[in-house]
Amino acid sequence: MSGPKSGSALHLAVEVDGDGSHPSAWRRAAHPPDRLLGPRRLARLAATAENAGFTLITLDDGVLPPGTAPDPVGRIGAVERAAFAAASTSTIGIAPALPVTYAEPFHVSSQLASLDHISAGRAGWVVTEETGPEAARAWGRPPVTGAAERARESGDGVEVVRALWDSWEDDAVIRSVATSRYLDRERLHYVDFTGETYAVKGPAIVPRPPQGQLVVLGRPDRVPADLLDVALVEGRDLASVAGAAAAAGTPRVFAEVEVALDTPDATGAERVADLARYAPWPDGRRLRHIGSADGLAALLAELSRHVDGVRLRPLVLDEDLPVLSRLVVPDLSARRLVARPLPGTALRTTLGLERPANRFATTAVPEEAR
Repeated sequence: MSGPKSGSALHLAVEVDGDGSHPSAWRRAAHPPDRLLGPRRLARLAATAENAGFTLITLDDGVLPPGTAPDPVGRIGAVERAAFAAASTSTIGIAPALPVTYAEPFHVSSQLASLDHISAGRAGWVVTEETGPEAARAWGRPPVTGAAERARESGDGVEVVRALWDSWEDDAVIRSVATSRYLDRERLHYVDFTGETYAVKGPAIVPRPPQGQLVVLGRPDRVPADLLDVALVEGRDLASVAGAAAAAGTPRVFAEVEVALDTPDATGAERVADLARYAPWPDGRRLRHIGSADGLAALLAELSRHVDGVRLRPLVLDEDLPVLSRLVVPDLSARRLVARPLPGTALRTTLGLERPANRFATTAVPEEAR
């Protein structure tokens, strides 16, 4: 596995769930509250990020309905939003968050494989967890308590999902009118997984994704590194991020960075103070930049010595994303410090990851010889 690059171009990702990373971001949003779930808003955010040159957008998710947490958020499912964004974009990668703490890995694999087909190979998966007992009740499942138990469920879930993506070989679909055969059944495989809490037989119900395996992103302390393509690492300062990146053990490493940028109407600090009247900005143990676009560009340039990319979490999307798109990304592009996706390129290719061989594949036998 390759470690973090030194002085290389960064891949930029941005989280576009809700109105921003601050729980009261909706108070400064540029749209009426009832437009949050509308399709035009997501299409606009995705187009802005794509046109600016971002590699990836991510979409957070959660099973709990509004009113069950101190900061309620109404949202449409991340996979459904990702599918819509895929249809309205052409180059940017799209990675919804899906926890497998309680969700069936079989269904998760089908959803994500379908997304990769819809997006023509631009899909990723952010592996998250469900932590509260309310989530267990929402799923109708016994609670999974403790970090070790949740990590076990995540590890097992990712392993099963990856195996199911391989359960169809690339040439399993024949579509032969002459022989009236659609599938080569010999190229469909059982995964035969047995874990501590469940077993999965397989095969999947969706053909192998265009990328073979979607790009899997997650925290290496929650998911085994050998099951991740991209580690999402945290740290309140550069030294902490650099240390976490060096220890990640994954092909690629992205740093988590929260941003509150100076805008024409207010400084980043003023905007944070304004929202602090309603709720604090939660401390996610992440690197945080509050200030100018130039200052953020300098921080990202320094980060490029330690990581392959960053996932930016704007304070308020409607205020910070335009500054990122108009000032920060062009500045980094002019200095050749960011990597821009090319049309028709799979997300794995954009990230410099090889398309993996199918674990079940055997030497191809000509159809007429079978």
